[in-house]
Amino acid sequence: MTEISSPLELAGQLVERALKAGADSADATAFRDTSLGVNWRLGELEELERSESTDMGLRVFVGQRQAIVSTTDPSDDTISELVERAVAMAKIAPEDEFAGLAEADRLASAIPELELDANDEPDPERLMEAAAEAEDAARAVEGVTNSEGASSGWHRINSAMAASNGFSGSYSGTSSSIAASVIAGEGLGMERDGEHRVARYRSDLPSPAEIGTEAGRRAVRKLNPQKLATQTMPVIFDDRSARSLLGHLIGGITGPAITRGTSFLKDSMGEAVFAPGITVREDPHKLRGLRSHPFDGEGLATRGYDLIDDGKLTTWLLNCRSARQLGLEPTGHATRGTSGS
Repeated sequence: MTEISSPLELAGQLVERALKAGADSADATAFRDTSLGVNWRLGELEELERSESTDMGLRVFVGQRQAIVSTTDPSDDTISELVERAVAMAKIAPEDEFAGLAEADRLASAIPELELDANDEPDPERLMEAAAEAEDAARAVEGVTNSEGASSGWHRINSAMAASNGFSGSYSGTSSSIAASVIAGEGLGMERDGEHRVARYRSDLPSPAEIGTEAGRRAVRKLNPQKLATQTMPVIFDDRSARSLLGHLIGGITGPAITRGTSFLKDSMGEAVFAPGITVREDPHKLRGLRSHPFDGEGLATRGYDLIDDGKLTTWLLNCRSARQLGLEPTGHATRGTSGS
């Protein structure tokens, strides 16, 4: 096993070695990550950084016992030690009647093309120009008095998974970002705010000047806040707040939270949790979507769901273990890093 092996090859070799070492079944994930970013402040470059890393995780089963191990070192000696340790740990782990790989007939049989990889690593100079343009635009907004800086970045990750149930798949994705943060006002009346935009393709981002201008406007809008009288009125959530609200929804309907009884929504299936007329749809196959993915962390195909239909909760988000525990079907929502799901 060498550093030039692809993530899919690394994952496959981990599974093969685990079976030879005594595991009854196993799955593995591998990720190769590359990022490039610049920070710019008051017209000068503050930081230019590039990083590359490889991460691998192995899950092994001995009967109904499992263990999970991970490493960032793809050398032969490390992998051999990792596999032996994983199998030894699994043999002494407690039994879990719901543990196990996904059934083979549930696995994704095809990986759709979702246009997640722009294949466009930029030159550092291009990122510096974008950050400088964003900061200049933000500082040009009337009322802005100082800058906390601007940044521009690029990130690419290749994700792979292999399992002894026959699944083997990988995909890659990129993201480009531009951000700016500034201060408006003086003294005790100062306010800070910013704007941060991310897209799979840099061409899908607003211009750096637009992002910087919005950062400046956000900061200035916060000056001289007014206190409102107590009253009943409609509330419009800023898009950044709306994302946070949806995050609470997602956290409340994940399988592990439901099976543990720790979710505030555990008794709300089929009940109204939003106002009538509200639909919240998940679409993991949205082209160029930041959270789009062709298969989940157990190799199951992903598909769209109306999580909320006319205000009512319609589904849990289940991996295989939580589905077995609840007596339901998995929904393709297993999340998997190198340290487990």
